[in-house]
Amino acid sequence: MNKLKIFFSGIGGSGVSAIASFMADKGHIIVGSDRSFDSNTAHPIYRLLKSKNISIVPQDGSGINRSFDLAVFSTAVEPDQPEVVKARSIGIPMETRPEYLARLTTEFRTVAVAGTSGKSTTSGMLAFLMQRLGMRPNFIGGGRVKQFKTEHNPGNAIIGDSELLVIEACESDGTIVNYKPEHSIILNLELDHHSVEKTAVMFATLGENTSGVIVANADDMNLGEIHFRGNTFFSIDRRSEYHAENIDLQPFSTTFLMAGVQFKLSVPGKYNLYNALSCIALLRELGVTYKDITGVLGEFSGIERRFDIHLDDGKRLVIDDYAHNPHKLMSFMQTIQKVRDRICYLFQPHGFAPTRMMKREYIKTFAENLRSGDHLILLPIYYAGGTVSKDISSQDLADGVRALGKSAEAVESREGVLGRTREWNNYAVMGARDETLADFASDIADKLRQS
Repeated sequence: MNKLKIFFSGIGGSGVSAIASFMADKGHIIVGSDRSFDSNTAHPIYRLLKSKNISIVPQDGSGINRSFDLAVFSTAVEPDQPEVVKARSIGIPMETRPEYLARLTTEFRTVAVAGTSGKSTTSGMLAFLMQRLGMRPNFIGGGRVKQFKTEHNPGNAIIGDSELLVIEACESDGTIVNYKPEHSIILNLELDHHSVEKTAVMFATLGENTSGVIVANADDMNLGEIHFRGNTFFSIDRRSEYHAENIDLQPFSTTFLMAGVQFKLSVPGKYNLYNALSCIALLRELGVTYKDITGVLGEFSGIERRFDIHLDDGKRLVIDDYAHNPHKLMSFMQTIQKVRDRICYLFQPHGFAPTRMMKREYIKTFAENLRSGDHLILLPIYYAGGTVSKDISSQDLADGVRALGKSAEAVESREGVLGRTREWNNYAVMGARDETLADFASDIADKLRQS
């Protein structure tokens, strides 16, 4: 790989920062910008990127010139943004983050991890297991693996000296169809960024573009409608090549048997069990023994903002989670309900367009999973900027949930919630894209400790 000079616009986002960190660690010259850094140079990702000798410039177009080999743009960066206009005017080659990642994967023996839920955790888990097993993988993910985090690494990318590359293959903008991996994991298929039918077509194309093993969830009814070539299945409920038995779902961990071998998983929930099964299946197909896998699986401690515990003193509990689509919300709520009674859920919808598209499913999910003693507080819809129709609100979701007989309200700000923390002992903060939700969960935990 020749040494390149690359500009990354929107470098603070999880997906872009992962690629930028990866390329910096591979020895390339990296410069980037992000609107969140323009207003907050104390941002932890800003400091981490700077520690890698990545230059951070204002997001106003001034940092781009003809010395760059390529400019890579987050899909959140608008077409009329100054850096887009500048790069186009001076003729620098331009790609979106997913386009660049798709091209980058052709240089490795790539394992693509896809699915509408769980792909951040699964790709991170697989990269961690491969690393512990001595397979020396490369990794570009969306979530930050806790055990990959260092003073100089956000945790969403690592470099290795093998040809293996594990990536999170996101379907959100449709470019997943451009990936041509050696192996693929496909976890599930539910409503998220697109309709189930549209996403199914994308997953089918990914399967067609996969030259080696395809590992798929045999329990997922929607995936069952897709006929992948030569796929291998994992399961909990149905019989398959990689079927978990004797499952014990404990509050913060899970134990199970596969092929007579005992496994322990140190992250909770049925959904994380599925994630682990997919990793076991892929590793076994690559020739790793069950004994070797079980020796390292229990060491994996998870991804940031996935069931992150900010307080658990036996009486009070505060957990923060990235859950944001109906399937993720259902999975998370069903898992935390095994831990505590009477939970106050705090959910921040991520964007006006997704909230509009999933309004009915959001309402249905909350109504079906809120117990009689639970309460839902909906925070204002997260707005990341750009041109968008703001014709839906969190109040619309709250009204729908209440109409189905469950306890819900919408609030104007987080400050109002922090003034009411004595009303509940157990809090679950949920939502995507907004890094400050973790700080909000920490603030709730601090308030509870002081009460």
